[in-house]
Amino acid sequence: MTTSFPAYQELLARLRRIHVLGTVTGVLGWDEQVNLPPGAAARRGEQMSLLAELAHAEATAPALGAALADCEAAGPVGEAAVVVAAARRDLDRSVKLPADLVAEKARLSSEAYHAWAAARAARDFSAFAPYLEKHLALALREAELLGYGDRPYDLAIDRHDPGLDAARIGALFAELRAGLVPLARRIDERVRAERARGERPVALRGFDVDAQRRVARAVTARLGFDYERGRLDVSLHPFCEGSGDDVRLTTRFDADNPLDSLYSSIHEAGHGMYEQGLPAQHAGTALGVAAGMAVHESQSRLWENQVARSRAFWTWLEPEYRAAFPGPLAGVSVDALHAAVNEVEPGGLIRVDSDEVHYNLHILLRFELEKRLFAGELAVADLPAAWDDLCEELLGRRPAHAGEGVLQDVHWSGGAFGYFPSYTLGNMIAAQLWVAARAALPGLEEDFTRGEFGRLLGWLRETVHAHGRREDAFALTRRATGAELGAGALLAYLQERYGA
Repeated sequence: MTTSFPAYQELLARLRRIHVLGTVTGVLGWDEQVNLPPGAAARRGEQMSLLAELAHAEATAPALGAALADCEAAGPVGEAAVVVAAARRDLDRSVKLPADLVAEKARLSSEAYHAWAAARAARDFSAFAPYLEKHLALALREAELLGYGDRPYDLAIDRHDPGLDAARIGALFAELRAGLVPLARRIDERVRAERARGERPVALRGFDVDAQRRVARAVTARLGFDYERGRLDVSLHPFCEGSGDDVRLTTRFDADNPLDSLYSSIHEAGHGMYEQGLPAQHAGTALGVAAGMAVHESQSRLWENQVARSRAFWTWLEPEYRAAFPGPLAGVSVDALHAAVNEVEPGGLIRVDSDEVHYNLHILLRFELEKRLFAGELAVADLPAAWDDLCEELLGRRPAHAGEGVLQDVHWSGGAFGYFPSYTLGNMIAAQLWVAARAALPGLEEDFTRGEFGRLLGWLRETVHAHGRREDAFALTRRATGAELGAGALLAYLQERYGA
């Protein structure tokens, strides 16, 4: 079968329609968190529900199934085989889900987002719990319908990272925990000793928000995010939405926490550059979408951490940063500023503000709690107490309230179970990609001192972005780095940067 085969062209056209509907839903979802008037929440829920029904109808259309069957009968090869196999997988799943369930989930996600935002502000988990219970019930029902009734959490993971499951992730996380917990404890002891001697990181306060906005845009553009095809806005929880020629980034600004806006912008720009680097000619097919959220997170975390927290990066940025904020940085030395960028805070409770040493402990916590929820071992009502207990075990502190505990993340309001493991998998992949990139691109960090990032972005475009979803996270890592995915590179990186 050639790519000019009529049934294949019909298949591509129908996949394109599904993709376009998805982009409309994405823009509405972005608008809901950035621009939506408070009184319009119910209307937005209706809109999202209707769009979900329309997308489901397209995804289960008999004509799509007929074109797919004709392609399979003709024997697709090469890239066509990748597209056809992924389309079959998606169609077989979609036809097993009733349209009313799909619409209900979309409506619930919209309602639950607003309930979560209010509950978080009020530090009241009980106000959000009913929505979380409904999301969990829908997830379990979907698992039954799709043949995952005996392992529903595997389906939740597979939705974000095709081909992965809880057992494979659990083995990797056990390897990481064995090395990370003692490393974090050693670093915590050193930091506490430094604090006891009065050695404290410099406080960064009074950074003009408009200047922060200009810096965030300038830095992300310099890294390679194309603002002709994207934008940067403000939301309660930073995120990236969109693909191809319309990618929306969001961040948040605080005059007394300027590094939060800078690093969340860089993180989301990493996602955005991946989306902008996917093959546009294959949009809507497996050749033109990300390999999964673990690989997606590897792109954002690599730019945020390995690149933007490095001494080389700040050799370039520091003069420009001082020029943007001359008052707040007066008297702050180069070393003090770089120390603030890489500050380690023992017992930090907020995941998105967590340093690199402790970040993955936050993910281990969420992975364990999600497993218990899906196994029926933990009731939603008991989630705050379980969260606090595990937080104390892993991070050494108990949250003072639900806002800095169980309510801190937006993900569960959208029913995005199984997403959290992607962050740590992404950190592992990023560490291995970093080793491979430095080997492939001699003098890479010298580029950063001059504010030049094109060689790294070009290498990622060629090594990761161009391949779409031809491979799962494990296969992509093996090809791109020459090694199986594991915890070793990440632990070595953390030891090198923070252990001394």
